[in-house]
Amino acid sequence: MKNIIAIIVTLLSSFLIIQDTFAQVERDGFIIGIGAGVGVISLSHNGTEGGDFEKGEAGLSLPNLKIGWMVSDRMAILATLPGLSYEYENKERSFDGLIPTVQYWVNDRWWINGGIGLAIDSPSLFEKNFKDGPWHYGCAVTAGAGYELVQKGKYALDLQANLQLGRVSLGNDLHRDAAIFSIGIGFNWY
Repeated sequence: MKNIIAIIVTLLSSFLIIQDTFAQVERDGFIIGIGAGVGVISLSHNGTEGGDFEKGEAGLSLPNLKIGWMVSDRMAILATLPGLSYEYENKERSFDGLIPTVQYWVNDRWWINGGIGLAIDSPSLFEKNFKDGPWHYGCAVTAGAGYELVQKGKYALDLQANLQLGRVSLGNDLHRDAAIFSIGIGFNWY
């Protein structure tokens, strides 16, 4: 009986491995992705009215967007919008970025990306007075990795991790720094 179970498990495993090699996603042309997740942010300012400040907190990473073009079967040039929401002076804010990135698939499922671009510190989309409140701009870098859990034709569902570092100018030689680490789920269309 043990031998029969071992043979069945071996055959099923072989079938799943063979099936998986034929289930490759078709990546070419236009690419768009949306993701959501959670993360932690570490913030610091210099010389605010209340003095220097440093804090860390958890937040939502939503919506993380990417849009771009596949330049080869393993590489894409993307415009990404990573970020995380946080609370400051009893208001929801968001430290985001508009960052051109290069994404490379190391194998059929695992990808890495990185880039440098614009950092944006603004009222959060969740805040009632989104248009009111100060908007600050600066520079940000990002690096990330992901693993496509599900692949079907021109679609993929992946698990993502992202690190973002940025600095925005608050005016009068003041600045706010942020370090963000987030994990989440993304849906991608190729």
